[in-house]
Amino acid sequence: MGFYDQLETRSADARAADISQQLPLQIAQAKRAPAIAEILKDVDAESIRSVEDLASLPVIRKSELVSNQAEIAPFGGFAAIDVHEFEHVFQSPGPIYEPGKLGNDWWRTGRFLHAAGIGRGDIIQNCFGYHLTPAGMIFESGARAVGAAVVPAGTGQTELQVRAALDIGVTAYAGTPDYLKVILDRAETEGVKLSIRKAAVGGGALFPSLRQEYADRGIACLQCYATADLGNIAYESAAMEGLIVDEGVLVEIVTPGTGTPVALGEVGEVVVTTLNPDYPLIRFATGDLSAFMEGESPCGRTNLRIKGWMGRADQTTKIKGMFVRPEQVADLVSKNPEVEKARVVASRDGERDMMTVMLETEGASAEALADSVFSTLKLKGKIELVPVGSLPKDGKVIDDQRSYDT
Repeated sequence: MGFYDQLETRSADARAADISQQLPLQIAQAKRAPAIAEILKDVDAESIRSVEDLASLPVIRKSELVSNQAEIAPFGGFAAIDVHEFEHVFQSPGPIYEPGKLGNDWWRTGRFLHAAGIGRGDIIQNCFGYHLTPAGMIFESGARAVGAAVVPAGTGQTELQVRAALDIGVTAYAGTPDYLKVILDRAETEGVKLSIRKAAVGGGALFPSLRQEYADRGIACLQCYATADLGNIAYESAAMEGLIVDEGVLVEIVTPGTGTPVALGEVGEVVVTTLNPDYPLIRFATGDLSAFMEGESPCGRTNLRIKGWMGRADQTTKIKGMFVRPEQVADLVSKNPEVEKARVVASRDGERDMMTVMLETEGASAEALADSVFSTLKLKGKIELVPVGSLPKDGKVIDDQRSYDT
């Protein structure tokens, strides 16, 4: 399908020259957001002209969004325009409120869908959530950018998902990596042959074994790395050699908990500066671990590549495409006086994410705590009651036991 635009094949010098023009303007725009203006009050926008220059600026962390939003609703002073100038306001677990717009592929997922071979003539079954969280609209926006039709399916109701995919003639899937298998398995059980041949996934790890299973079924599955705050950060092309950094962001890899860049190839925390003028996050720490790869992608795209998601710099993790944060686990304990301590364990059952919530308690029942677990963590999982004092005293409240190598 060729390239999305000429930005993807710029030389290193041309890209650096463009960045040197864009960055001062973006820093100046960011200062229109009250919270960022305070953080950058002593920074001369004209002095920031390269990714290397960004290293002199403070890192903004998600916790600052949460604390600021508690004082300044809804975006904590991090938006450069008024809330009424956005078309959407979303709520992610935390809660954290994020803005969105309908026009110009605001989250830039069209570039990823194009690289995945999706475009005009395709019908995408969009199985990302549309309820409060932004993922559904993020991918719908990208689909509009590439001219594909969308079935706004959301999550759940697998039987109806199969029927819709069959009746409508869906050719592509968008959603978390493991839910496509659920749909395909149900279709197989029902003796139904679907026409899905392309998959664009995110929101969780795409394990090699799962990608191979899709390939064996004739489906090319590519992944992207995107967040509600930043939009698309990096994406796979058909070369499937790392994730190519999106042209609308600048990425640094830093020592976790700091703003100090690591050497090329070393694992560190992903820090992103977005070139979005409406929500101009500068050096925003994602909490995710990754590393830069040497060289350029064989597909011809020339931007930097990262190795993909390699875990969390903190204990926050994604389960079934949703973040679970230490603050949520602490909130679960505080809401239930009969619970002394809690530990969330992420594991796999075949190709599906599983969550086990281990609760130290003497007098409660799993049934009585189920509603509280779901309302606090936003996910259903197995509840395991254990004696008080039996959980490890290692400070860990979220234990990700999944292997990312198989």
